[in-house]
Amino acid sequence: MSKQITVRLPDDLVDFMDELVATDKATSRASVVARAMERERRRELAARDLAVLSQHGGYPDLEGLAPAAAGTVLELD
Repeated sequence: MSKQITVRLPDDLVDFMDELVATDKATSRASVVARAMERERRRELAARDLAVLSQHGGYPDLEGLAPAAAGTVLELD
């Protein structure tokens, strides 16, 4: 399910989105916005995880997680 919304963006951001679509790096303006929102959601979740880990101390069993994750390629779509 999806909802249609209306947003106002600066001209330079719309131009950038149009360039992504024109060069087949995105299928539509909506896909660019959705991708950006997914990234923001992941960033927010990571910040929450960091706050929990910081508040509750170290977790030695997770020490190898950051180096492993650093080598992970993220999908763009």
